[in-house]
Amino acid sequence: MKQATNTILMIRPVNFRMNEQTAVNNYFQENLDMVNHDINIKAQNEFDAFTNKLREKGVNVVVVEDTLDPDTPDSIFPNNWVSFHENGNVGIYPMFAENRRNERRDDILETLEEKGFLIENIVDYTSAEAEELYLEGTGSIILDRVHKKAYCALSARADEELFIEFCEDFEYTPVVFTANQTVAGKRLPIYHTNVMMCVADAFAVICLDTIDDKKEKKNVVDHLKEDGKEIITITEAQMHQFAGNMLQVQGMGGQTYLVMSTTAYNSLTLENKKAIEKHCPIIHSSLETIETCGGGSARCMMAEVFLPQK
Repeated sequence: MKQATNTILMIRPVNFRMNEQTAVNNYFQENLDMVNHDINIKAQNEFDAFTNKLREKGVNVVVVEDTLDPDTPDSIFPNNWVSFHENGNVGIYPMFAENRRNERRDDILETLEEKGFLIENIVDYTSAEAEELYLEGTGSIILDRVHKKAYCALSARADEELFIEFCEDFEYTPVVFTANQTVAGKRLPIYHTNVMMCVADAFAVICLDTIDDKKEKKNVVDHLKEDGKEIITITEAQMHQFAGNMLQVQGMGGQTYLVMSTTAYNSLTLENKKAIEKHCPIIHSSLETIETCGGGSARCMMAEVFLPQK
């Protein structure tokens, strides 16, 4: 059992833009004063540079092209609709925005099978959409795969009962809390756990300032400490620069890297960088257009593939 995988699934965008359906509770999104065609080209260039950087380090990046029809402006963030597990299980998740539900594509699973990965069983939670209940994959759920713990900040996109059901199905211990950010002077729930927290093999990067409830905060810290994680804290201002939206991956020879955007990297203090680099080197790539319009960053773009080989 390992925390980081060598194989990442990424979706290359064909019609990327700001998704008006997700902007209602993703306070990281902003409109760019550009035509959509130009936004998509910039996003494609950022995507290609990013995948090249990962491949240079020996990360196996499986790139699938998005399709023009149906219209899926957020397809670049596949980790919200699918997760792949060591026992051959695949989780398929209910999505808050209606136009994001079209991102779920059987042919993407077939592509992985063609590449020699084994899919034993599909655990599908999408029927919850009919009840307006959502759980957006590893956007909502942060997995400590080694210690079988799952962290989840509750929000409109992360329903507690669904999360508990996921933990029962996949045999994880649930760690539930609420994480807030200040928006126009109000404390409002952060839309995805993975913008405020990243769990790596020996450390965790987390914005503890977002967990307003002292008991909940202590519980999260206790779980991380219990599992021997060094806790690297970031501020809410750093979180807004996507410093929580990171993922540890495995490159050549089993070397691990912490992957993030250049925006996130530039927001880190020297102390933060030293703490991370004590454990593994950092890979960062410029994702400015994707972050601004999509309200998601490096971690959101990577769906980790832990499936066994056939």
